Amino acid sequence: MQTVTVVGIGADGWAGLAEPGRAAVRAAEVVLGGPRQLELVAGQTKADARPWPSPMLPALPGLFAELADRRVCVLASGDPMFHGIGATLARMLGPDRLHVVPHPSSVSLACARMGWAVDGVEIVSAVARPLARVRRVLAPGVRLLVLSEDATTPAALAALLVDAGYGGSELTVLARLGGPDEGAVHGAAGSWAHPPGDPLNVVAVPCVADRDVPVRAEVPGLPDDAYDHDGQLTKREIRAVTLALLAPRAGELLWDVGAGNGSIGIEWLRAHRACRAVAVESDDARAGRIVTNAHTLGVPSLQVVRGRAPEALAGLPTPDVVFIGGGVTNPGVLDACWTALRPGGRLVANAVTLEAEAVLVAGRARHGGELTRLEVARAAPLGGFTGWRPAMPVTIWSTTKGDT
Repeated sequence: MQTVTVVGIGADGWAGLAEPGRAAVRAAEVVLGGPRQLELVAGQTKADARPWPSPMLPALPGLFAELADRRVCVLASGDPMFHGIGATLARMLGPDRLHVVPHPSSVSLACARMGWAVDGVEIVSAVARPLARVRRVLAPGVRLLVLSEDATTPAALAALLVDAGYGGSELTVLARLGGPDEGAVHGAAGSWAHPPGDPLNVVAVPCVADRDVPVRAEVPGLPDDAYDHDGQLTKREIRAVTLALLAPRAGELLWDVGAGNGSIGIEWLRAHRACRAVAVESDDARAGRIVTNAHTLGVPSLQVVRGRAPEALAGLPTPDVVFIGGGVTNPGVLDACWTALRPGGRLVANAVTLEAEAVLVAGRARHGGELTRLEVARAAPLGGFTGWRPAMPVTIWSTTKGDT
């Protein structure tokens, strides 16, 4: 069975490669990599140097099938297993077919330059990903590293920080890390005026919040005013309990059915960067607000499906967890969600009307689980005094689907 060697290489090129990496390059019959990586080893090997095909991912299975009888070395920037081709090849070929020779990652080098502990930073990649993901981790005192898409990322990040209320934060753009021409530029987000520089850069930001900027917690139950909404919003206290019952876990997929203005799906995604969610909403205006809220709160990966359940559920990937916040009385919605839910998955549904509550009671009779009623009252002015203003009670049904 062919073993593919993946060698991490830095901006210092051949000079920075340890002997195991050099030996792998010399021994290869074919060396694969981007043009920049291939240039770094030019003249050091007699192998056939091939740049990656474009688009790369769809071509990889055929490429490695073609090279099955040849000694292949793959060049990767920095640590191949950190946002690199190594992780992609491990998924495609299997770890048993890979031999990885790592190199310090750009994050390790950036932390070394800043004097930061690697385990004390928030890392956000903007490479082929929305920069809005930065908003999820913003908080006073956070040490942030952004892996740039290109030379324009630092200015875009500065503008995002200003918009989010972190204009006083200092940006350090570290370019060509580890190379002989490594450089850095500094400046505050609010007065950023540097022109685009080298496309190979990492931006380090010790986050400083402007006065009176609200800090968004990572635990469920953001304030209601964190969202743009029309009143169709699971209120803060109910939302916190609902998310606790949904129990987000890394990598799980949530269906937020009848999503309103998106608060449940958004806070599910904020629970862990690997969480996934689909929000299904039939009202076009609300669906638009979901997109806006998701970007504002740093989870632009929320997939919004505009349509009415159960028809809009057809073709969606199998959920690990389902939340039904609206439309539970629509014929077929509960049955469609239950049928789609994977064995062992969790379902939570909320109701505020008697008709919707009856559906949840019937669902519990068929599928088990727990019913909970929550009543929340908030203090509000009452003449010259203060009294309790109760919200409508909410019934919550939560259950787990068996293995059969």
